[in-house]
Amino acid sequence: MYTPTRVSQALHETKARTAFDAVQCVRSGDRVWVQPGHNTPIPLVEALTARAPELRNVEMAHMLTFGDAPYTRPEFAASFHHNGLFLGANVRAAVAAGRADYIPIHLSEIEGLVTSGEMPIDVAFLQTAPPDAHGNLSFGTGVDCSLTVARHAHHVIVEVNDRMPRTHGECTLHVSEVTAIVHTSRPLPQAIPERRSDVHTRIARHVASLIADGATLQMGIGAIPDAVLSELHSHRNLGVHSEMVSDGIIPLVQSGVVNGAEKSIHRGKIVLGFVLGSQPLFDFLHENIAFEFHPIAYTNDPFVIARNPKMVSINSALEVDITGQVCADSIGPLPYSGFGGQVDFMRGAARSQGGKPIIALPSTARDGTVSRIVPSLKPGAGVVTSRADVHYVVTEFGIAYLHGRNLRQRAEALAAIAHPAFRDQLLEYAGIHKGELV
Repeated sequence: MYTPTRVSQALHETKARTAFDAVQCVRSGDRVWVQPGHNTPIPLVEALTARAPELRNVEMAHMLTFGDAPYTRPEFAASFHHNGLFLGANVRAAVAAGRADYIPIHLSEIEGLVTSGEMPIDVAFLQTAPPDAHGNLSFGTGVDCSLTVARHAHHVIVEVNDRMPRTHGECTLHVSEVTAIVHTSRPLPQAIPERRSDVHTRIARHVASLIADGATLQMGIGAIPDAVLSELHSHRNLGVHSEMVSDGIIPLVQSGVVNGAEKSIHRGKIVLGFVLGSQPLFDFLHENIAFEFHPIAYTNDPFVIARNPKMVSINSALEVDITGQVCADSIGPLPYSGFGGQVDFMRGAARSQGGKPIIALPSTARDGTVSRIVPSLKPGAGVVTSRADVHYVVTEFGIAYLHGRNLRQRAEALAAIAHPAFRDQLLEYAGIHKGELV
């Protein structure tokens, strides 16, 4: 069994603290970065929230985190303010109430805010696996933007969790770069996949028909990307270059369908920034050299993405209007999630040789009572992906190809894949029944 070197072990031990002691470096007016996803350092968040009576105007900046984000509660409004770069269910109510804010930004550009000094970070809260023999801390389930943040923060506080898998790539921090270490042993929170419906399966089959052997894939968050993965078992030599992957990747790697054999960069590697999944995925990742983690500024760089031939990006939307505008981050004026990497990968795939950027969504919401292909977006709704960037839109009723199409052709194509109950309404709004487009 390998053991840490004496130097790295001694350095590691001198930095061990309780969570309460570790967060004492946070001062009023500081900006604190909280690592997102499965890496959310919940004990550090709880220890900091316990200091609320003595703190004022501490900004909490992060993307989608797990846990209940206690610093967003009304009683802590004077102590903490959340600035969200991608929203989850734990912060939406605070944003809607005005106790928190939302920053619309492409995922690939977040690290640039930090490195440029536009959004300086005083304290970074992170979670890693235990150090290796040389004192290197692996970020495990996600490096996301946090390695870059750590290298620019004044203080770096790390929860070292012995339940965190050790992963490979550009995803390690040396103990010498850390201010304090808090040891824990707790199971990681799991992202249980949404139950797949018949609609998801039908959408997935349409999407799978667009994926050629040898393609490189990016999958967004949700049931549809997971369903697409389950429809690819007859494909060959697929690769992955994605901001994230989920449990659905496991059987494709085990069967050899995903092997990266035809990738032009990082051949044979699954390139990603983080995962969202459950314990079987965490176990599969541990010491698995097929997975190569990189900061999001790299994985989501459209110029890097485009270097993969036959790049296919698969992303979802809340609604799409009949000209092809995609709303994916808000419900009307209320922020719901974030830009994420949708535009990064849409543009990267569009510039890939043989690439295909795809927006996939169910045709309806609210048990079929509301169409998600709409005459116009809701008042106040944000446009994440512009109509000029949209190529394919897929619902359970088929595939609409929009790139290079005029407004009439777009309306006709999108109406054809809308739910039949709403098709006439969409065409009437477009003026197509009258022989003119309004």
